[in-house]
Amino acid sequence: MLYTEIPAQRPVTPLLDAIDHPKQLRQLDPDQLLQVADELRQYILYAAGISGGHFGANLGVVELTIALHYCFNTPNDRLIWDVGHQAYPHKILTGRREDITTIRAKNGLAAFPAREESEFDTFGVGHSSTAISAGLGMSLARRYQGNPCEVVSIVGDGAMTAGMAFEAMNDAVAHQADLMVVLNDNDMSISCSTGGFAKHLAAIWEKGHFVNITEAGEAVVEPYPNWTYTSRLHEAATNEADNLFKAIGFEYYGPFDGHDIPQLLRVFESLKKRQGPRLIHVYTKKGKGFSPAEKDPIKYHAISKTPVIVPQTLASKKSAPKYSSVFGQWLCDEAEQDTRLLAITPAMCEGSGMVEFAKKYPKRFFDVAIAEQHAVTLAAGMACEGLKPVVAIYSTFLQRGYDQLVHDVALQNLDVTFGIDRAGLVGEDGPTHAGVYDYAYMRTVPNLVLMAPKDENECRQMLHTAYHYKGPAAVRYPRGVGEGIDIQQEMKSLEIGRAEIVLHADEQYEEQITILAFGSRVSPALSAAHQLSKQLDIGICVVNMRFIKPLDTCMIDELQAKTALFVTIEEHAVMAGAGSSVNEYLAHAQILKPMLNLGLPDEFLAQADHKQMLHDCGLDAEGITESILSAWKKSLTLC
Repeated sequence: MLYTEIPAQRPVTPLLDAIDHPKQLRQLDPDQLLQVADELRQYILYAAGISGGHFGANLGVVELTIALHYCFNTPNDRLIWDVGHQAYPHKILTGRREDITTIRAKNGLAAFPAREESEFDTFGVGHSSTAISAGLGMSLARRYQGNPCEVVSIVGDGAMTAGMAFEAMNDAVAHQADLMVVLNDNDMSISCSTGGFAKHLAAIWEKGHFVNITEAGEAVVEPYPNWTYTSRLHEAATNEADNLFKAIGFEYYGPFDGHDIPQLLRVFESLKKRQGPRLIHVYTKKGKGFSPAEKDPIKYHAISKTPVIVPQTLASKKSAPKYSSVFGQWLCDEAEQDTRLLAITPAMCEGSGMVEFAKKYPKRFFDVAIAEQHAVTLAAGMACEGLKPVVAIYSTFLQRGYDQLVHDVALQNLDVTFGIDRAGLVGEDGPTHAGVYDYAYMRTVPNLVLMAPKDENECRQMLHTAYHYKGPAAVRYPRGVGEGIDIQQEMKSLEIGRAEIVLHADEQYEEQITILAFGSRVSPALSAAHQLSKQLDIGICVVNMRFIKPLDTCMIDELQAKTALFVTIEEHAVMAGAGSSVNEYLAHAQILKPMLNLGLPDEFLAQADHKQMLHDCGLDAEGITESILSAWKKSLTLC
C-alpha cells in the first residue's frame, strides 16, 4: 500500500503487536507476512513522526528484514547491519517496538544497532562498511569454536564503495568462510551512489538476466520476465569476467526483488544450506510505500520530528545559518576567485553544504563515495600538481583517514585544506558520530594548522585563512546553526596562531581568572564570565583562542602574570585536548598556576538533545559558572 502522510495516531497493527521476539514471527504462516509488512511500514511512519531520525532506508528494507528474521534463527544466527540507517524494522521485530519512538532521545534507543541494547544487535555500527569484516570474524570464530551458525551481513550498495568491504570479501574467499552477504541495492547511500561500482551494478541490471536458484540448490541463469532488453541481453550474469563478485570468488545470486517476500523466503531458505562465501543481490526502493520519500529519497533520508506549531511572532524571527551553509557559501566564493580550487567529499555532498558548488562547478567537484582514506590521499595527489584541494569531511569520519592525513598530507607538507564538520557533540546521532577527538588526533601532527571558530563569521574567515596557508590546514566547526551574527562578505586571513581577548578583566583588580575558550565554547564562556563578575571580587578575562595549533603561547605569557586561575573550555574530550596543550606549554615554560580544564569526560556519551548533553557535561554557561566558582573557592582554601 502507498501512503502519502505520516499518521498522527498510532495505527492498528494486530499482527505486529503480537511479535516481541522473532520466534513469534516465525510461527506465522508465510501468507501473513505481507500483512506484517504493511503494519510494520505504517508503524515506522508513525514512530518516525514522533522521534525523527533515519527514514527512507528503513522503509526500503521492511520486507527484507521480515524475510531475514523469518528464515534465520536469530539471535543464534547472526545478522549484522551495516551502518544502521536501515535497522529500525530490525529493532521493532526484536522486542523494541514500543520503545522505537524514543530512538535518538536521551535514555532512549540508540540511533544505530548497539550490542549493549539487545542480543539481536550483534555488532555496534555507525560508520559504514564494517559489516562484512565483522561477519567474517564471527563466522571464523564460530568455526574455530566448533559451533557454526549462519552469519549474514547486510550491506548497502553505497557502503560497498569503501575499501574495507572489499578487503573483507577478499579474505572471506581466502578462508572459504561460511558467510552470506546481502547486497541491498537501492542506488543510494545518502545521496545517489557514484563511481565504477555503481556502474558495475547497473551493468548487471542491463543484461536482462538474473542468477536464480533451483529447488535442488543449483544456480541457473534466467531472463527477467517483462524485461526491457538491451544490447547486452546475451551476456550472462554468471560470466566471471563481467561479474565482480564471482570474479573475487563469491557465489553470486540475483538481483532479486527485495520487496517480494515469497521470493526472498525461497532464496534465503535455499542458500542458507550452502557453504562458503555467498552474495545475494537484492534491489529495494528507498522510501518504499511512502510517496513523498519515493519521489525524493535524498530529502527523506532522515526527517525531523513532526513540527510543533510556532507562534507567528517567533516564526518571523531571522534564523542563524547552519555552519555547513557557511562552508558551502565560502567554497563557492573562494572558487570564484581561484580556479585552482577543487572540492572533495566522501559521499557527504548535502550534509557538508556542497550542493550549490557541485552545480556551479561540476568539473571541480569530486564525490569519491564512502572512501575517506582515498579522499585524503586524492587531495594529496592534487596538491602535488599545484592545485588547491578542499576536503569537506565530518570529524568522526576523518578518523578513518588519519593515516593518510599524517603520512600522505602532513609528512609531505602538502597544501590541502580540511573543512571539518560536525565537530563536538552531535546530539541525537550519539557516540558513533560525535566529533570529540579531532583536537587530540590532529594537534600532534607536525606541519598542520588547526582552527576552531567562535561563530559563523569567524568560520568564514578561518576557512579563507586555511585555504591561503601554504600547507595543510583545518577548520573544525560544529553541527547546527551559528550565533546569529552578521557575516562579513569580505574575506581576510587571520594571523596564524594569534588569539583574541573578547572580554578584558576590570583594571581595578590586580588578579584575574583567565578563561581560554576554544571554538563553540566562547559564547557560553562569555555568559559565564558576566555571571562570575557579579559573584566574585576578581577580574574575569575571556580569550577566544582561535588556534588549537599553533597555540598562542605569547598571549598566555602576557596574561599569566596577573592570572590567579587558568580555565580552559572546549567541546572536545578533555583528555589530550586543547586544554592539555595549554597544560603542556605551562609545564614546559615552568609556569606554575592553578588550572581547571573543562571538556568532555573520558567516556562515550549516549545520545540526547545537544543542549541536554552540554548541560549534563557542565559545558553550558550555567555549568561553566558553577565549575569555576567551585575551583576558585578550592584555590582560596588551598592558599
